[in-house]
Amino acid sequence: MRAEQQRRSPDGTALSSAARDTDEDLSLLFGTSTALFASMAGPAHVLESANPAFFAAIGHGRRERTGVPLGELMPELEAQGFLGLLDHVHRSGERHVGRDTRVVIGAAGQAREAYFDFTYEARRDAGGNVIGVRMIGVETTQVKHARRLAAEHRALLEQIARQAPLPEVLEGMCQVIEELSPDVIVSVLLADEDGRRLHHGAAPSLPGFYNEAIDGIATGEGVGSCGTAAHRRQKVIVTDIADDPLWDDFRDLAEQAGLAACWSTPILARDGRLLGTFAMYHRTPRTPQDTDLALARLFADTAALAIERHHAEQARRAADAREKAARDDLAFLLTASTALAQPLDEKQTLQRLATLSTPVLAPLATVDLLEAGRAYRVAAAAPTEEARRLLASHHHAPNTEDDAVARVLASGLTEVARRAPAGPGPWQELGVTGYVCVPLMDRGRPFGVLSLFSTGRQSLDGHRIALAEEVARRAASAARNARQYAQRAGLARDLQSGLLLPDLPDIPGAQVAALYHPAGEGLDIGGDFYDVFSRDDGSWAFVLGDVCGRGAKAATTTALVRHTARAVAPLIDDPVGVVKAVDRALNDRNAHQNNGFVTLVYGHLTPVAEGLEVDLVRAGHTAPLLLGADHAVTPVEASGSLLGIGIPPRLGAVRFTLRATESLVLYTDGITECRATGTDQYGDDRLARALATVPSRPTATDIVRSLADDVRAFMSGRTVDDDQAALVVTAGAPSPLHRR
Repeated sequence: MRAEQQRRSPDGTALSSAARDTDEDLSLLFGTSTALFASMAGPAHVLESANPAFFAAIGHGRRERTGVPLGELMPELEAQGFLGLLDHVHRSGERHVGRDTRVVIGAAGQAREAYFDFTYEARRDAGGNVIGVRMIGVETTQVKHARRLAAEHRALLEQIARQAPLPEVLEGMCQVIEELSPDVIVSVLLADEDGRRLHHGAAPSLPGFYNEAIDGIATGEGVGSCGTAAHRRQKVIVTDIADDPLWDDFRDLAEQAGLAACWSTPILARDGRLLGTFAMYHRTPRTPQDTDLALARLFADTAALAIERHHAEQARRAADAREKAARDDLAFLLTASTALAQPLDEKQTLQRLATLSTPVLAPLATVDLLEAGRAYRVAAAAPTEEARRLLASHHHAPNTEDDAVARVLASGLTEVARRAPAGPGPWQELGVTGYVCVPLMDRGRPFGVLSLFSTGRQSLDGHRIALAEEVARRAASAARNARQYAQRAGLARDLQSGLLLPDLPDIPGAQVAALYHPAGEGLDIGGDFYDVFSRDDGSWAFVLGDVCGRGAKAATTTALVRHTARAVAPLIDDPVGVVKAVDRALNDRNAHQNNGFVTLVYGHLTPVAEGLEVDLVRAGHTAPLLLGADHAVTPVEASGSLLGIGIPPRLGAVRFTLRATESLVLYTDGITECRATGTDQYGDDRLARALATVPSRPTATDIVRSLADDVRAFMSGRTVDDDQAALVVTAGAPSPLHRR
């Protein structure tokens, strides 16, 4: 039998065997348990016995002893009220239960926060007297931390789900871990696209100089814990930085930052790509526990989820940005094409090119044209009128070596520079920092240059240059079309003006006025014509007609009709004979000159006492109208067939007297057959109403003006599809005559 030391109560009396056996049983039961057990005796709460879990919870070391009052062993309990609770249980014998109670254990410098579920219950002797207090408890710190960890982790996942900014997610994750494990410093580095370098992601507790020093480190063997973990694609544990070769190049930096250990876990995407590293630093050498490694794995996976979500969002935004940029580019080009196609003047087109280019492509833009071997500025655009004036007034140097525009005109190639042009110019005043000169090409040869200038920190990147080249291509085409249009329209005007009278002659006892509106935009010579000229006997000849077709052949036919009539009219008194001569001339044309048939009204005007005697022939044309003094409108009944069709025309002359204030109105079918959108033709009835509503005693000019206004109102701005011509002769005193 082994000797056993008799255990006594604090007052020196021997403990009863029942109480001693109970305490020993409880001590054995909780000796290897995670539960805490302590037995205290007397009002001083002398610690008689406790299991290892109790001593582990209060801090081991000098605290791992019995036979001393609990207040002496753990003086911090006094201020927190736990000794008072022991006193109450000892005095009253009532049990006290605490749930998830916070306890600060240790001195201020080494204190730790812990949570416990515990029970204080009285210890009694065989007679039922309270002889001490027994404490049974379980530390709930890890459970509480686990619950908090789960809540914080859930919050991080919610942040990721709602696409919170990646720096915000990573910063929050680092702070959560550091709050749960106060001795840990957390860092996240992010890998670049090719996985060759690591950049700062989040490290709220590391010194700024340390974060700056490792930002951009390469991944590779021996590049600290993180660079090596990224290279190996597996966790790297350095328990003591001071003597680990992986930290040879960073040891001084770590010492300066007060870091002694670093465990790094690679952050990998689902497809194995490197996303970054998750590091846990310590200020003292330390080996990780299983819980540390599990924590690292959990948050490395969480970081991977956040980074992948961030990359996916970046890719989506980049795709959206590219799509928007493509839409913007297309919209810009469509707008530019529409705008450039509108003006039918070359210099207007080029001014629009400069205006459209600012500020979309650059803040400053100019256009220069090549004329007589030199470049001349024809357009400029800038944000202010003063800047535009400076650009517009700049003259190019004759030496091509000093002038970018001259070089581009010589080479036909785009020139780009990230500096101001080398030649003279207002570059300093305008703050120019770069330029691009794009040639305007016509049939493979440059005829002008679009120049764009950047200012300040703006730059002309490849995207803007490509847009500039495309809009320059479209502008060159528009300018070429405008130039060709102007040449063609000018030729048409010249030919048309040669076929029409510049001014109508003065006829004694008569007023004459004419109306002429060519169809379309004046590119083709019209087929309608009129003429008034004197005959040798004092009478006057007039003609109004319509040649089939338009263009050069119509012009030659018109000239043939007019010149034939003018040539034979002085020789033939009979209007029918004159018209037949015209028909013969038309039929004698060569086949390649034949432009189809002609309709006309031809006649002679002879002043008489009553007014004007009219001899009139109608050859397939619309019937002339008589506007009487009472505003009655009646057609002139005269029959006749087409001219120039190879069949002798059937013609007959009509003779009548046009009395004072009466008018003869000749017109082409371009007036009566014009049609506005969604309406019927203008028609004979509306023409008659327009003539009948002119003012009392109208002049020929009044009638032409009234007719023109009514046709214009009917068309509502729409372009006519056929030439319109009218000739009005009014009997009365002569007056200045003109064509409308």
